[in-house]
Amino acid sequence: MSDIQALLSALDVFSRAPDRVSLEKANAWLQDFQHSPEAWTTCNILLRSPDAPLAAKLFAAQTFRSKVTYDLHQVDPDNLFSLRDTIIAALEHYKIGPRTILVQLCLALSGLALQMPTWSGAVEGLIESYGQDASMVPVLLQFLTLLPEELTGNTKIPVTDQDYKERAELLLTANASRVLDILSIYIRAPGVTHAVQSQIFACLRSWLVVGEISAVALADTALFEFCFEALASEQLFDAAVDVVCDLIHETQEIDDNMPVIERIVPKVIELRPKLAAAKDDPEQTRGYARIFTEAGETYRLLVLHHTETFFPIVEAIGECSAYSDLDIVPITFPFWMRLAQSIGKRATVSPLFHDAYNRLMAVIIEHLHFPADSSALVGQELDNFRSFRHVMGDTLKDCCYVLGTEQCLAATLQVINAALSLGPNATWQDVEAPLFGMRSMGAEVDPMDDNIVPKIMDLIPTLPAHPRIRYAALLIISRYTEWINLHSDYIPRSLQYISAGFEDTDAEVLGAAGQALKYLCQDCKQHLVPFLAQLHTFLATVGPKLPQEDKLVVYEAIAHVISAMPMEQAAQSLRTFALDILAAVAAVANRTVPATKQELQDIGHGLANLEVMLHVVGGFGEELPAACQSTCEETWSMFETFITKYGSDYETTEHVTRVLRHGLNLFGNAALGVAPAVLLRMAASFKMTGLSSYLWIASKIQSRFGNEEDTILRTAFRVVYEESTEKLSTLLQEKSPSHIPDVLEDYMRMLLQMVDYSPDIFFESLAFPIAFRIALAGLTLIQSEIVFVSLDLIRIILNHDCLEPPANAPPPPKFPIYANAIRGVIDAEGFELTGLLLAGLVGDFPEEASSSIISIFRVLASQWSTQLVAWTPPVLQQLPSSVAPDDAKALFLKEITDSITMGQYDKVKYAVLGIHRTSRKIRERRRVTPLD
Repeated sequence: MSDIQALLSALDVFSRAPDRVSLEKANAWLQDFQHSPEAWTTCNILLRSPDAPLAAKLFAAQTFRSKVTYDLHQVDPDNLFSLRDTIIAALEHYKIGPRTILVQLCLALSGLALQMPTWSGAVEGLIESYGQDASMVPVLLQFLTLLPEELTGNTKIPVTDQDYKERAELLLTANASRVLDILSIYIRAPGVTHAVQSQIFACLRSWLVVGEISAVALADTALFEFCFEALASEQLFDAAVDVVCDLIHETQEIDDNMPVIERIVPKVIELRPKLAAAKDDPEQTRGYARIFTEAGETYRLLVLHHTETFFPIVEAIGECSAYSDLDIVPITFPFWMRLAQSIGKRATVSPLFHDAYNRLMAVIIEHLHFPADSSALVGQELDNFRSFRHVMGDTLKDCCYVLGTEQCLAATLQVINAALSLGPNATWQDVEAPLFGMRSMGAEVDPMDDNIVPKIMDLIPTLPAHPRIRYAALLIISRYTEWINLHSDYIPRSLQYISAGFEDTDAEVLGAAGQALKYLCQDCKQHLVPFLAQLHTFLATVGPKLPQEDKLVVYEAIAHVISAMPMEQAAQSLRTFALDILAAVAAVANRTVPATKQELQDIGHGLANLEVMLHVVGGFGEELPAACQSTCEETWSMFETFITKYGSDYETTEHVTRVLRHGLNLFGNAALGVAPAVLLRMAASFKMTGLSSYLWIASKIQSRFGNEEDTILRTAFRVVYEESTEKLSTLLQEKSPSHIPDVLEDYMRMLLQMVDYSPDIFFESLAFPIAFRIALAGLTLIQSEIVFVSLDLIRIILNHDCLEPPANAPPPPKFPIYANAIRGVIDAEGFELTGLLLAGLVGDFPEEASSSIISIFRVLASQWSTQLVAWTPPVLQQLPSSVAPDDAKALFLKEITDSITMGQYDKVKYAVLGIHRTSRKIRERRRVTPLD
């Protein structure tokens, strides 16, 4: 009884509004309880106790299902029949519900039937026992519904493939005909209720979907006719829709199911008049839309080959697409897409399809209209509608695929002209919707078109200046820039229209203007070189008025134009734009009065603009243009002064180091002269601030110049290494590793560069033991990237050639020094390393980390054999049994010891994978809250 009371207390926590700690504690207790052998008896008592709370009874039923899945080995084989009878007795006890408990008990019984070959005739026995008992028929139907789902869907049940195949055949295939017979009898049985008929449909679907009952077999029963008749019943409509859709879907093997299809299609077509009758009932319309669309998709090839017979289905789907409820319309879109793909592969198709897609195009453009009342859509509804417009736009592309883009654009242009002809009576929605359609079709436009696109481009400057219309028109320009590139005479007027967009006060219009300029410059950059001076003037006059996000896009656009210039001209142009930005940085850097927060923010924006330009332009190759010859030293001098003053501001530091990163690419080897100074400044700034971006840029410099033998540069590498290690060691004394994950990650990425390019500095420095301990700190975090980089660093250290030098050649002179350094560190830290690796392996390490852990353990086993055997038992003892059971620990220790004893160190792989696999299964089970 103490177990029951403790269980009830734990469950009671969930009925209140608990704090997180209480919730996690209760959840952990319940999960541990579910694992215990005592849970079988305790849960049976709870299920049969009339006084137990409903939550406790549900938990007990869930526990039976869970334990049948995971813990059936706890039950003596002689007691399996007793367990079966216990579950069946519970089913009888809860025959009137609650359904949630019945479901869990049926799932438990299904899992037991799969794992209990000695229970022969399981399904037949239950049918015989309960099939004639009206009070137990709902329970029987529930079991028969869940049996196929559990057997095919619960992959956690521990049976071999062969055993599964044999048992599934006995439980499902051998009983399919009998199940179909009783469902056929029950569906029209005297006194049968709608609730039972809905259960029958659910059961039928379950066996149909897993392929145990075929459409052919179903068609020979009374169920076939009733499925369609039930659509007339308000109570059975939803269940009938589901089963009809599944029936249609299961006839997708056309040749094998043609006799059934010939019976299904007339019945589906007969439903078409129901659409008009259901026009005021969205849920009924949704159901019919699902049936028509399923039929259209499944019989798509028949629609194409026997158009006259099947085309009423297409027309019905068209009616569903035209329905006013936009939650229903997208049900039809996959059909139109797949039909368009099929039509595109055929030389000729019936004109009926062209008519259907013409109507569809008109319908979609109508759906694209914003409501006349602008307040009708706000907040999330507005966002959802805008997102859905893009989905509808994809369907317009399907129309282009069938009708041809030129015809679709011409028809859409006609809609716009018709709206504009109304003059003052035209609404902006009537113009904007087809413009949006044109934008969507832009991906299908032929860049060589000289017929319809020029008319569109000529129309754009004449459109009303309404913000929504201007927004749509600007985005058309951004989508048609490939066409503009081949028709460069349209560049000036496009630039003029875009420039006017930047004068608008509407934020979305400004954003669209930025996108249009970006794509125009990207796709037409060769033609825009003569316009660069104009763009520079534009930036100087309009730029200050633009929000930063739009200004950033403008700089990116200009950079595309610069990238198309000859090298010398490009360098001079880049210098011109860069100096505009750097002048503000220099002014603040050289000023005695401290910069304000706003000034630093403005400089950050400017540096972001410079960064995007450098990113687009890239570099100039090995030889710098004349315009850049002295720029590197000048720029660094200015940045060094600036960082010295303002390097403790996080945002400022982020912007500066990103610009330095791109500058490294731009200047290439020319940056070697300033690299030592940059590294020393990064070391000093990190020591002062602890900001990770300084380590990040130091890592990039080492990656670029790591092979250089310059003494000054290598001294700078050592300074960065030692001072950053000292600083990080100090930080870890003040803060938990979880508080500085970004610093740890960038530090270890820097060390990865160092161990690769400068092993002498890395291993010989007194910083090495401290650096290794910092890497161990990285293994205590849960962030995947930090765990991976920590493991990579430790793996590379332990797999260094100095520990196992090649036998066929003398080792490099410094290998013994490196080896001694590594051995000293592992002798001191090996126990903690082993503990962290195993704790992470059975804990929060990412799934892919096991390969690195195997590699590390292999080296430990071969190079530290005695120590590893001594370290492992106490480490295993520290692992919680809840994720690493005692038998799994014992097996791990045995396999590690055996691999060392036999000198077969590669076999540590099986020890690591074994305990990992066991803990993963336990963790997967524990991820689900017991009350779910």
